[in-house]
Formats: sequence, C-alpha cells, structure tokens
Amino acid sequence: MRSARNNPGRVALLLSAFLSALALAPQPAPAQTVTDQKALATLATPPAGDSVRGLPADAYKIPAKKLFGRQKLPADMKARAIGTYAKGCLAGGKAIPVDGDAWQVMRLSRNRNWGHPDLIALVERLARESKAAGDWNGLLIGDIAQPRGGPMLTGHASHQIGLDADVWLTPMPNRTLTRDERENISATVMTLNRKQIDPKVWTVNHAKLIMRAAKYDRVARIFVHPPIKAELCKWATGDRSWLAKVRPLYGHNYHFHIRMKCPAGMTSCKDQWTPRPKDGTGCGEELAYWMSDIPWKPKKPDPKPVDPNKPKPKPPVGLTLSGLPAECRAVIAAK
Repeated sequence: MRSARNNPGRVALLLSAFLSALALAPQPAPAQTVTDQKALATLATPPAGDSVRGLPADAYKIPAKKLFGRQKLPADMKARAIGTYAKGCLAGGKAIPVDGDAWQVMRLSRNRNWGHPDLIALVERLARESKAAGDWNGLLIGDIAQPRGGPMLTGHASHQIGLDADVWLTPMPNRTLTRDERENISATVMTLNRKQIDPKVWTVNHAKLIMRAAKYDRVARIFVHPPIKAELCKWATGDRSWLAKVRPLYGHNYHFHIRMKCPAGMTSCKDQWTPRPKDGTGCGEELAYWMSDIPWKPKKPDPKPVDPNKPKPKPPVGLTLSGLPAECRAVIAAK
C-alpha cells in the first residue's frame, strides 16, 4: 500500500474530510461577557441553554408583571424567597387566612395575601401579641405578595419575594367585615400633610404597634411616612435602638410596611443592606432630609430636543422573565 506522503491527491482528500468533520463537530459556546448578561435582562426571548420545560408559550414575550399577575395559586415547591425584594419571585408561598383571631385581610380581589411561611407566621404573631397586650384590637392586612411573588401589575415595586407586608394603621373593628367592605373601605390617613401628623387620629397605640414590629429580630425594616417617623422619635424613651429600623418613605401615611430579613441559610434570597443611621436612630440627619423639600421636589433634568422627523420609539416591553433570577422560570412552570 503506497504512503499518503507520496500521493498528493490522497493528502488533499484526507485534509478535506478532516475539515468537514471539524465543521460538523459541536463547538463550545463562547464565554458570556458582562455586556451579554446585561442584554439578556431586557430580551423578550429565552436565554441560551434554558432547559425549563412547561413554561407558557408567551413566557418571554410579555412583561413579567403580567405573567406573575395572572397566577392564581402558588408553585408546589419548597418554600423559598428568590432574588431581591424588588426583583425576584416566591416558591412554595403560603396564604394568610383572610379571617384570623386577631386579623382580617383587605382587598381580597387582589389575591395578594401570599408570602413566605416565615413572614406569614411573623404577621400572625404581631396580630396576636399586640391584641393580647391590649395595644391593638386586631390587624387589617393589606398587600403581602402574589401567589408566586414576582412583579405586580399595580402598586408596588417591591413585595416580590414574599417577605414584605403592608399593615393598615386602622384598627380592626369588632366584627367580620363583608367582602364588599374590604374592597371599598378606605384606611385612615395619619398625616395632615407630608410634614405633620394628624393629632386627631394618631394615638400612642399606633406607636406601640410599630415599635413591637420593629423590635422583632427577624424584621429588617419598617417603612412609614416621614411625619410618622418624626412622631415616633418624639415619643420613644429608654432603649431607642429599634428606631433605626423605622425608615421614612413617602406613600406610607395610612399603613406601615414590614420587611423581613431573608430566612437563615436561604442562599437564593438577598438581604437588603443600607447603612445604619449615624445617630443610631435615624432621628437626625436622615429624618431632616425627608422632612425637607429635597426629596419631594427632585431636580428634573433638562428635556432633550425632539426631532419631529424621527419616528417615535416603540414602548419598551419592560422586565421579562429573562430579567429575573433563573430559578423564577421553574416557579412559573411549576404546577
């Protein structure tokens, strides 16, 4: 048999076959850059390598808030808070009963009385302990989270991982509210304006209720309207360290917002981190900022000139499933 070295035609044939085989062989995927990762967050298409089965056909084509907003039941999975408070989802959510021995759930049509089981237990504890102490007749509970968490169609940027709960500053009445009443009754506003508390409705029992919630070790934050924070700073005596958890934030004049820490050892959940107030209570510089006009009227950037000949851009799709933690795809696909 003649050597291929002495047969140029045979060498060319072997080289051609080798190159063809090389072209057909599976090639390793290119390394994903930081730019690629950022781009995936806004694409309305499934990310490469997505192996989750059972996803709705339009899972990557519609805003995530619509995808999660239409879920009626929780994912039948182990309870997990996934992602961050404002960008994540909830597996194995638990509903707080709409009627409890020391609470009632409001706005039932929203179906937002779901949360991580640890948060549900904490809210029930707050309701029972404050009632037993004689400080509060019972809680009226607002939004917690959707059955599978995620972005909401209306009302909140957070409340996505089942660790946030809104509690009305209106005491529960001595009767069971009808469904119609729960949809239409308005909560009592505690402030006269963005700088003044309303002394006709604010009581020491409001302060005791918020203090009790803030003193729970597993509570990370309590958000209230700035004048409410100011009133708490005036009222609190003795150990005032709990005030550091109570943070001023506009829009919380008829309810307070409880934010729970991530459950211990839950690596899928990312805790909120913000610096502790310099004075240890937040009653100094931080409160002064919120009581000023700076956050109320932020400086607006100069508008860009409009080119009348340039076509108007299409409205953005918004955050899609691709922009949420990868585990959220399994949450949506689960039964």
